[in-house]
Formats: sequence, C-alpha cells, structure tokens
Amino acid sequence: MTEGGPIVAVLGAINVDLVVSGAPLPRPGETVTGGTFGQHHGGKGGNQAVAAARAIPRGPSLTVPFPDPGVWMLGAVGDDQLGASALEALRGSGVRTDHVVMTPGAPTGVALIEVDPAGENQISVAPGANETLEPNDVVDALESLGPHVLLVSLELLERTARAAVAWSHDHDVTIVVNPAPHRPWATDLVAVSTYVTPNEHEREALGVLPSDVVVIETRGAAGAVIHRPDGAEERIPSPPVDVVDTTGAGDCFNGVLAAGLAWGTELSAAVRDAVLAASLSVGAAGAREGMPDTEQIGDARRRLGR
Repeated sequence: MTEGGPIVAVLGAINVDLVVSGAPLPRPGETVTGGTFGQHHGGKGGNQAVAAARAIPRGPSLTVPFPDPGVWMLGAVGDDQLGASALEALRGSGVRTDHVVMTPGAPTGVALIEVDPAGENQISVAPGANETLEPNDVVDALESLGPHVLLVSLELLERTARAAVAWSHDHDVTIVVNPAPHRPWATDLVAVSTYVTPNEHEREALGVLPSDVVVIETRGAAGAVIHRPDGAEERIPSPPVDVVDTTGAGDCFNGVLAAGLAWGTELSAAVRDAVLAASLSVGAAGAREGMPDTEQIGDARRRLGR
C-alpha cells in the first residue's frame, strides 16, 4: 500500500469519445447533418478517475495523516495509439495508471456520442479492451493499493466487477457503486456496497434495494436526493447553469463524491460538492473538459454560500 492517503481506486471503462455536437439527435433510420466533430477522452471509469483526482486536495500545505492522496485507475486499454493517448491523458490529470492493463491485439474502447443543441446526448459504446480486464487484474491491484474507497461503474465484465466489490467488502473498503449502464446483475453488487448512485431510471430498474445501503439518487438539473437507511430523505439542489454539454456530468458527480468520502467528508457535504461540481462540468463541451478542481469547487461554494 502506498504510504499516506487517502487512496481512491476507480474501476471502469477507459474510452476515446468521438463526438458530433450541435445537430438534432437522429431518430431510428434518420441521418442528420450540421454538427461539429470533436475527439475527447472518456469512458465512465476514466472520467470518474479524472473528476476524483481534480477534487482531491494536494500540495505542500497538506499535513498528516494524509500527506499523499491519490487516485488510481483500474482498467484496460488496447496496445494501440488510442490506448497510449488515453493513458497520457489520465496521467496529465493526476490519475495514476500503474494498474491499467495494456492488452495486445485488442482495440481501445470507443464511444460514439451525439449532443444536440440543448446539451442532451445519446451514446453508443464499442468496449474493446475494457472487456479483457479480468478479476485477477483488479484483485492484484487492490491488494497492492489497499484503497480507502472503491468506485465502480459497470462498463466491464460482470466477473471483474464482482471480484473487486467482494474483495473490498471483505477488507472493509468503502464501496461506491454507480450502476451505469444498467446491468441485470447490478443488484447483487448494490447489496454489499456502502453507497449506490443511480439516476432516476437506474434506481427504478434496480427494484427494491437493501435497507442498509445509502442510495444517492442523481436527478440531473434538479440535483440529488440522499435516501438514508432510516427512511429519511435529503434533497440537494443544483444551482442554475448554462448547459453546453451534459456528457460526463454523472461521472463528475461520482468522482467528486468518492474523493470527498475518501477524505472523511460528511455525506451531505460530499454530495453538495458533487452536485456543485457536476453543475460546473456541463459548461464545457466534452466529458472531462469542464470538470472542476478543488479551487473551482471552493470558489463556487463560497459564491453560492454553501
């Protein structure tokens, strides 16, 4: 385990996003024109890791017990140019990639994203190397890191997600499951997690959830709702913002939440920061480009009196 902390391990997909923005979303069988093309780094796991890394305070002013906080990505890329570029982008945002597997012969994952003039999007993903990540890859990484928080999204193999959650449960690691995209087996992971972060549609798809799991339901522009085990609900509103692109807003929320929980931030405050960060992220095109750092989150918090 790396000396210091806190350590956040983020398990999920690493993709390159190919984006067409500014044109209406096509209906089945329809072709639309007039959009602008852009290429960005993405994948739910990669996005969440970047958001967490930007939201973890660091620097010479920090003192013990947490002198060296960090975010480690657990994932896989292809042994290709896109994979090398994806790893470089993660490292450039402060994410450690020591435990990312580079798989020979497999293409790096690609997402095709369309964003309409209102900022709404639709996404199609070719997972590629993301589906080559095996349980032993992540268990070995977790054994080495000994993280404080594991954040998991579901763009990966079922057996790999199950192995990571089981190890973390057995070792008293705080587990945050973002059940996106929805998988039939997500309910099993939720049953042994500490927190689950579905949107409204994902929460409905999960059905009846265990009474001892804290559900943090994201509601887009309406913010989030914390559903506590005792039945209490707490609504965290989102400030009004001008929306450019909603891609990655949910990932930003999850990454900032995991960073806050790793630091021991009280849940309501961690969710407030996560909602605030997600609202800031939609002001720029691309999943990661608008994700704020600690200074930007703090400035927004003070400006809004939160």
